[in-house]
Amino acid sequence: MQIYADNAATTKMSKIALDTMVSALNDLYGNPSSLHSVGQQAKEALEEARATVASCLGCEPREIYFTSGGSEADNQAIRSAAHQGAKKGKKHIISTAFEHHAVLHTLKRLEKEGFEVTLLDVHENGMVSAQQVKEAIRPDTCLVTIMYANNEIGSVMPIAEIGAVCREAKVPFHTDAVQAVGHLAIDVKAQNIDMLSLSGHKFHGPKGIGALYVRRGILLENLIDGGAQERGKRAGTENLPAICSMAAALKDACDHLEENAAKVSALRDRLIAGLSTIPHCALNGDPVHRLPGNVSFCFEGIEGESLLLLLDAKGICASSGSACTSGSLDPSHVLLAIGRVHDVAHGSLRLSLCETNTREEVDYMIREIPQVVSYLRGMSPVWRDLQTGKRQYIL
Repeated sequence: MQIYADNAATTKMSKIALDTMVSALNDLYGNPSSLHSVGQQAKEALEEARATVASCLGCEPREIYFTSGGSEADNQAIRSAAHQGAKKGKKHIISTAFEHHAVLHTLKRLEKEGFEVTLLDVHENGMVSAQQVKEAIRPDTCLVTIMYANNEIGSVMPIAEIGAVCREAKVPFHTDAVQAVGHLAIDVKAQNIDMLSLSGHKFHGPKGIGALYVRRGILLENLIDGGAQERGKRAGTENLPAICSMAAALKDACDHLEENAAKVSALRDRLIAGLSTIPHCALNGDPVHRLPGNVSFCFEGIEGESLLLLLDAKGICASSGSACTSGSLDPSHVLLAIGRVHDVAHGSLRLSLCETNTREEVDYMIREIPQVVSYLRGMSPVWRDLQTGKRQYIL
């Protein structure tokens, strides 16, 4: 049996996404900027895709800009707001300590340009509050950027409340919603979101394509100069097959959002209950305000890398954190942000489910994972010290 439980890293393309991409590759080969009929057919498909994405987010089509993915969208949103703020003498940015590195590294770069960044502390349950944001906003704050849902531990932030605080203070609010779009109901207008990033491969679309929602009236800075594509804000011939495929995948995800969320949440809760019986473990993230498919645990006395390799040998594809940092030997910055100590953070496991996973697969993981954890602990000198009392248990 092979079980794919790493959907937070990437998802398998759905049939509708794949069929749409193949159709576009065959039939929509024109350049949308060309004036002839083949080019205009491509342009029409491009704008239909834009309208589809907009309808799923509750915004206007002209507020959607296509990008190469979530990282580019994050960069463009944050840098644009920062530099527009600097023109008004505002160079303070608010974010959190457990953002995706696409956000944190962009903020580090801006600090070198003279911006001041406040990273809000994250509660033990992996949450930040609107009150924290309100207390951190200053007269010179030019941007608040807080992720919609954490990619490692699955906690879902109170986005509407944070958005309301920012709107009242007249501070632009950006959210990295890469993990949330297609899995949670989103309405950017109702939630007071000014900018939002998404990526197609997180909801069964293709890799290498994403989008940035920008509320009308917010000025964007170009990251790529050249042609006049994307209303002059992102040069380069549009990746039309990927755009059409992503739009089809997103519409399909939103059309079935409630039923998929109910099914996946039930599988998630069953898996959490099963793994919680392992001694000296801890669930990471909020148990209630949580992405439907996210299961994140720390197991004391083991190394996450060894756990992943042995699980893979048993046919279980998982991760120890985000795909962008899984090659690092350092403990997850997300787990450290919620208060996990280094020794515990090293023994992390993230299982991320989707609607194609089954109860049989979950039950298989509930049987196999405790055995692998026990096997690794049996070889661990750290676990031996814990059992003999030379070290004190943390979990």
